[in-house]
Amino acid sequence: MVKRLLLAQPRGYCAGVDRAVQTVERALEVHGAPVYVRKEIVHNKHVVETLRTKGAIFVDSEHEVPPGSTVVFSAHGVSPEVHANAEKRRLETIDATCPLVTKVHREAVKFANEGYTIILIGHDGHEEVEGTMGEAPEHIVLVETEEDVERLEIPDTSKVAYISQTTLSVDETRTIINRLREKFPQITGPRTDDICYATTNRQAAVKQMAGECDLVLVIGSQNSSNSQRLVEVARDYGADSYLIDNEAQVDESWLEGKEVVGISSGASAPEELVQRLVAFFRERGVEAVEEFVVINEDVRFMLPKKIRLAMATAPA
Repeated sequence: MVKRLLLAQPRGYCAGVDRAVQTVERALEVHGAPVYVRKEIVHNKHVVETLRTKGAIFVDSEHEVPPGSTVVFSAHGVSPEVHANAEKRRLETIDATCPLVTKVHREAVKFANEGYTIILIGHDGHEEVEGTMGEAPEHIVLVETEEDVERLEIPDTSKVAYISQTTLSVDETRTIINRLREKFPQITGPRTDDICYATTNRQAAVKQMAGECDLVLVIGSQNSSNSQRLVEVARDYGADSYLIDNEAQVDESWLEGKEVVGISSGASAPEELVQRLVAFFRERGVEAVEEFVVINEDVRFMLPKKIRLAMATAPA
């Protein structure tokens, strides 16, 4: 029977997600509905549905947005081609790309301009990877595993660089980078780690918490890369772990014989969903609920300039 809950701290919204969600909300206030959003603004079903009820229309491509309309680009970033397509359609664009993803895009452009072959560590098909590769498609090769590194053949091994998706497993990425350095001793990389502070911190909290738990539940959607990594980390560090969208997805069989349950949430999952899960356990008689604090975060990002200007000039 479950007796204690541990709540990982930090968990949930990162600064980039908070900024992106607020961008859509403020755009709706300033421009009125509908405001179009290319792809999911962040990878969380609950957030997307909430914004949809407020008047956001989510589309797969900028080509689906009526000419002259307002479109928000998601936190995961887009390629230069998408920007160009939007300009042709005379779309009013608001770019909610996370500043830490923008940093990776700039690294790609810089290395490409200097003639490097760029090895991007990431997940094939993820929107962030598609946007980054679009910055210099003829210069970038994607690797997902150590095995991919083994198969790599680079024409000029003196001009090789690596960059990475921001939401990967810290441990796995370190292993792949080490393998790249063995294979390409002259490889260069970004000045600072590409994996974002929020991904790193949430994984660090789960690593420490998992050892004290029988089960770790991670709130996040299936297409959320950073949420999936939290489940893997919890399992690697000794706890059963599952990814759920909300409390309704808890399987009773997971709770059998479990006394301590840890809860974390991906960087795009709102705190409201954590509190609903806590309430689910309180209804079952769990009284001991403790914050498991590993790191205190205080990162904030300013809203995109277009939104700040629009808000400043909007009638009161």
